[in-house]
Amino acid sequence: MHGLALALLIAYVVLDTAGQLVFKAVASDGRAGDGLARWRYMLARPWIWVGIGCYVAVFLVWIAFLSLVPLSEGVLLGALNIVAIMVAGRILFHERLTPLRVTGILLVAAGVAIVGAGS
Repeated sequence: MHGLALALLIAYVVLDTAGQLVFKAVASDGRAGDGLARWRYMLARPWIWVGIGCYVAVFLVWIAFLSLVPLSEGVLLGALNIVAIMVAGRILFHERLTPLRVTGILLVAAGVAIVGAGS
């Protein structure tokens, strides 16, 4: 994989992870209330718009990335965001990582490494 594709993959993982974390933080805010009031509260928070901006950027970066690598390779390498999101969720939100989840993370990471080594 050449430099631009690698840079786009890193940008994809960072932006997607950031978007997921921001959405989790906004959705977990206990002050949000219920029903329609919850949605109004969340939409009034600046962070939700940061998350939406991340997703717009992810869309553009993903298209650029896929223009440089085969689809089968790109989708497998894109799975790296699963690892990043689970690790970040553990660090920032103290989410539980069971042995089975850790095994899953390691298998995904191994699969990404194998695909990456083969390109």
